[in-house]
Amino acid sequence: MPSPAPLRLIFTVTTDLNYDQRMQRICGSLARAGYDVLLVGRQWPGSLPLTPQPYQQHRLRCWNTRGKLFYLEFTVRLLLFLLGQRAAAWCAIDLDTALPVWLRARLSSQPFLYDAHELFTEVPEVVARPRVQRLWRWVEQFIVLRATRAYTVGPALAALLKQRYGRPFEVIRNISRLTNEELPPAPAAAPAGGFILYQGALNAGRGLEQLLEAMPRVNGRLVVCGEGDLSVDLRARADRLGLLVSGQVEFRGYVLPAQLRELTRQATVGVMLLENQGLSYYYSLANKFFDYLHAGIPQLVIDFPEYRALNEQYEVADLITDLAPATLAAALNRLLPGGDAARYHRLADNCRRARTQLSWQHEEARLLALYREVVG
Repeated sequence: MPSPAPLRLIFTVTTDLNYDQRMQRICGSLARAGYDVLLVGRQWPGSLPLTPQPYQQHRLRCWNTRGKLFYLEFTVRLLLFLLGQRAAAWCAIDLDTALPVWLRARLSSQPFLYDAHELFTEVPEVVARPRVQRLWRWVEQFIVLRATRAYTVGPALAALLKQRYGRPFEVIRNISRLTNEELPPAPAAAPAGGFILYQGALNAGRGLEQLLEAMPRVNGRLVVCGEGDLSVDLRARADRLGLLVSGQVEFRGYVLPAQLRELTRQATVGVMLLENQGLSYYYSLANKFFDYLHAGIPQLVIDFPEYRALNEQYEVADLITDLAPATLAAALNRLLPGGDAARYHRLADNCRRARTQLSWQHEEARLLALYREVVG
């Protein structure tokens, strides 16, 4: 008899699939485990051709690119697309794709899973608009209470969501896959000619304005990888500060994951800065924290609960409690050439030790167990 067809899983995001590293890890792991996986995302005006992956990919093209009209249009287009699909289970990533995915799963009486990459109702763009926040909180309550299974990126968010809705959230942390490549021994001091690296979205509350203001007092240069709502404003600010003409700040735009991993290994220091503009940021556990750690580079990190807990265990970063430009400059200079060489060496060495214990391979086992329980 012929072998049964693999079970199909459909995941939905509003991101550009080429740069969503968490979804590349999740979908890749499930595809290699024998599932037939489809990841549905968004076609942006400047999107590059899709990079090859071990799973299927589909982009939805929208006329509107942001705001209420975008969410409305994307919701309708996503539902229409999903109505023509078949799957064993349906997974929505964050609230902005959840309603059409829940409805499609409900129509076929199949499992619906919810993956909270962030606390969507508490991001700065939502917190600043109370009526919008009330709407998304209604969506959150509706979705969370109806999900077959729910999971998120860190223990703190899982605890908060359980307290809010009285149901468990499992934790699949957003950690890089550990490669077989061996890192060289930790340098005795910060290498000359290196740079400070920021990777991620250029959005409100990421501490980027303060970082640029600090740079004239920093003994190094900054490379920024990513784009977002503040792309134009941040470039204008850097220009006003004379940081572009001097070459002290460089904006690389979107960088594909493979290229970003190589760039990260060349950096001297990584930065993970957030403002306390909502619970989503305060309880976050960003993938860049682990990307820096896997590359063996010390990092400067905001003193929020998840990062503090990990740093107390592994000591791979310097934590700061405020984002004042003077604070940032002093902390960065400590990790750069001419700073505290012994401190730099200790953090870099700890990164090399911790990377074997913090990897996607450990998270992958929990992910596969979860989906086996749901669909077999």
